[in-house]
Amino acid sequence: MRINKYVALSSKLSRRSADKAIEAGLVKVNGKSVIAGYNVQPKDVITLNGSKLLIPTSTTIMFNKPTGYVVSREGQGSETIYDLLPEDLSLLNPVGRLDKGSSGLLLLTNDGQLAQELTHPSHQKDKVYLLDLYMRLSPADQKAIETGVELEDGISKLKLQGADKSWQVTLSEGRNRQIRRTFAKLGYTVAKLHRIQIGKIKLGNLKPGKWEKLENKFSK
Repeated sequence: MRINKYVALSSKLSRRSADKAIEAGLVKVNGKSVIAGYNVQPKDVITLNGSKLLIPTSTTIMFNKPTGYVVSREGQGSETIYDLLPEDLSLLNPVGRLDKGSSGLLLLTNDGQLAQELTHPSHQKDKVYLLDLYMRLSPADQKAIETGVELEDGISKLKLQGADKSWQVTLSEGRNRQIRRTFAKLGYTVAKLHRIQIGKIKLGNLKPGKWEKLENKFSK
């Protein structure tokens, strides 16, 4: 493993910031400075500013994100999901996103391979949401959404179950704010969007702001 990847995985630094730390001589291997291309060996002792770095064991959690929190480390004035997580989970990275006004099931992990598998189009898993609208959805617009609505980044097709203002929405893709944009295209505003399932992983009775560790729940 390259030294910059090791530093990024075992600290809160991004890969770019890890490169800068290496260039500045803040990262040492067995007490000596190294170049950015150095490959870490099993017995190497890596330090950053004199503190030993260790890659944490693989951890994946499901988290019930409340509305009003952003899925980011930098809130830019807003509270972030990391304000609700304990310090020992602060290195976990979100798998996908939920916007500030949305709530529900969010996966976080420090397993890069798992994150790639869950987000890669070839492994895309259905996501299920509960949605409330401010006004009743007409049968014609329901059919249009199920058939496909033209957005700026392509056709958006959603599976719908429900009636009037309350719907269960199944999304097979994962484009940015796709559900909100799909309804907005037809003149509807989403009042509530709450994710309850990703693939076979269900939020269940997990309360807002709470989390639990996951193991062996990622079968296709």
